[in-house]
Amino acid sequence: MTEFSEAITKQYAAEQAQSEADHHTPTAGAMTNHILSNHVVLTNRLRQAQWFVKGPNALQLAAAFKATNAANNEWIDRIAQDLLDEDEIPANITSEYSAWTMLQEHGESKYLDADALVQGIVSDLNTDNLFVTRAIALAQKENRPAFAAELVQLFGWNNRQIRQYQALLGNTARTGLDEEDDDDDED
Repeated sequence: MTEFSEAITKQYAAEQAQSEADHHTPTAGAMTNHILSNHVVLTNRLRQAQWFVKGPNALQLAAAFKATNAANNEWIDRIAQDLLDEDEIPANITSEYSAWTMLQEHGESKYLDADALVQGIVSDLNTDNLFVTRAIALAQKENRPAFAAELVQLFGWNNRQIRQYQALLGNTARTGLDEEDDDDDED
């Protein structure tokens, strides 16, 4: 096991304390760490879908999941670099990703049919967009225009993926998604 100096241990403890404070009073950086964590988990979800998709369109879908995953991995690096540019510390260990993601992984998902796998990816991207829009608003409020602009690009990429995967299901881009958001407002 690696031994860390007292100074490094104190530095990490201060980082954790600041992170905890930021998550109770959301900042653009804290919200973006949720996004980063969502995209790390999305990588696993896309890989699972690619490996286990079945049916007559399995080859096409596996290729689509693989291509989306490659682009998603680029976004993970872009988001992390943007956080560093803003003097923020990106999530970078599994426990942080697990704590901050709003996406869920299930081993059982590998047994879903192709349409359900696609719908799961659509739902994940839609969930992520809830955090992206909040992060954009916070970045604008905090006068971080470059950060906000990059998040707007991510929002556009997520929307493109949603539209393309919805099309595979025979749906328009927002079919079944806005209704879910409206139901949440009634609670």
